Amino acid sequence: MANTSSTTPSLYRLLDPEVLADPYPLYRQLSDEAPVHWDPYLHVWVVSRHPDVVEVLQRFSARRAPSAEKLAALGLAQLTPIARLMAEQMLFMDPPQHNRLRGLVAAAFTPRRVEALRGHIQEVADALVDAVSGRGEMDLMADFAHQLPAIVMTRTLGTPSADYPQLKAWSEEFADMLGAIQHNPGVAAGLLNRLGDMTSYFRAAVRRQSTGLVAAMATAEVDGDSLTEDEAVANLILTMVGGYETTSNLIGSGLLTLLRTSAELDRLLTDPDVMPSAIEELLRYESPIQYTARLAPADTELSGVHIGQDQAVVALIGAANRDPEQFSEPDRVDITRKDNHHLAFGWANHFCLGAVLARAEGAIALATLLRRLPQVRLTSAPVEWRPNPAFRGPASLRVAF
Repeated sequence: MANTSSTTPSLYRLLDPEVLADPYPLYRQLSDEAPVHWDPYLHVWVVSRHPDVVEVLQRFSARRAPSAEKLAALGLAQLTPIARLMAEQMLFMDPPQHNRLRGLVAAAFTPRRVEALRGHIQEVADALVDAVSGRGEMDLMADFAHQLPAIVMTRTLGTPSADYPQLKAWSEEFADMLGAIQHNPGVAAGLLNRLGDMTSYFRAAVRRQSTGLVAAMATAEVDGDSLTEDEAVANLILTMVGGYETTSNLIGSGLLTLLRTSAELDRLLTDPDVMPSAIEELLRYESPIQYTARLAPADTELSGVHIGQDQAVVALIGAANRDPEQFSEPDRVDITRKDNHHLAFGWANHFCLGAVLARAEGAIALATLLRRLPQVRLTSAPVEWRPNPAFRGPASLRVAF
């Protein structure tokens, strides 16, 4: 059995702002020194190489929502309502329960529905650019990247468009809870205060069957089976968070990456047809979701390291997407990269259902920004990164044009 050194760096270092701004040297050190190791600070196994991350995503258990009993034992019984909500979300389920729920939700989330949104996405992108075009400078995140997916999400869900600021705020709070609770358990308390409002909002939407995904989930049926109201509410919240977070981070990190790699930006401006390939490379290079957690389904070995049943395992997607054994020159941006089998949208059963929509929004957003903001460039203002190590994207990104 392989040894893991007690001096191996911890993911706890992601709380350092300099490491958070560029976590990839830490990831590479972990991959080189201990690709499967026990993190004594976070009390989890950390897995960083592409094949091992794929195995964890494919074979390990996603049932990591804490039970009421476990929370009570930890003195966190007040968080039980959040745990109950998570337990109804397919993100935290294994087959066969996951297969049932995914089949029903997928019936509501068809490529045809996404295709019908393309015109709306373009209209929103143009309207947001219109609002700033006379300024010559903007915060890309506040003025564009945070707003576009939130507005599009209201159309996708079938909720009132005026509600997008509220959906955006809820999404950010839920993502902070998912991505930072190990480092800062207090983030769940804020969400707990809003949980009743959030679930009441979606429960009312399901009961009136609105339009869009709300109506589709409320009426979805496969082989005579349908979603319960609690399942519909929980997974509408999951869709809201996933649809907002992934796309917002993709737009912000994607434009930042292009502005930092002028040769690739010029290639894209010269040949806009490579945008689909560019989106895949931007997803690989700066994964909007940097890691996810699983539980070992039984005593097992991974790259020669023994992992005990039910022990937590963190799969470092951001590290796997920079694995030199999988990607040639992984720290170089290549918008025409071939065989780009990145893990930004997960893998196997839990591959992101909203990937088609996120790709469409990202491509339309970046194409619109590059077409309508001549000579867009970074200002001298420092790039501020979100203080959430799991959901990677700029918090603030000043650009001039």
